[in-house]
Amino acid sequence: MLRTRLPTPGRGPHPDRPRATGADTPHTPLRPMWCCRADGQPWPCAQARLLLRAEYEGNPIGLSIYLAGLMYEAMRDLYRLNPYDGPQPRALFDRFVAWGGRRPSPEPPS
Repeated sequence: MLRTRLPTPGRGPHPDRPRATGADTPHTPLRPMWCCRADGQPWPCAQARLLLRAEYEGNPIGLSIYLAGLMYEAMRDLYRLNPYDGPQPRALFDRFVAWGGRRPSPEPPS
């Protein structure tokens, strides 16, 4: 019997976005709880989403990749904090990735 062991994935991206814009406290995640450093809301908070959209304007694929990596890191942290009653995967996907992937609808053929 052939046994293959897949390597354990490495750590995802460092949550350093959105970049500080002169505010006293940046809207970056406070780990391992994944709440916003500035306003205490679940990260990405509304302000962080606006700043991320502005930073990744014209690069929605890059934003989706960045957010998917952070979702992976959040899952790792949040399930370690509370392995029996952690957030549902769908809720984390909606919180981290789903909002960033909106793209304009394709134009109908002429």
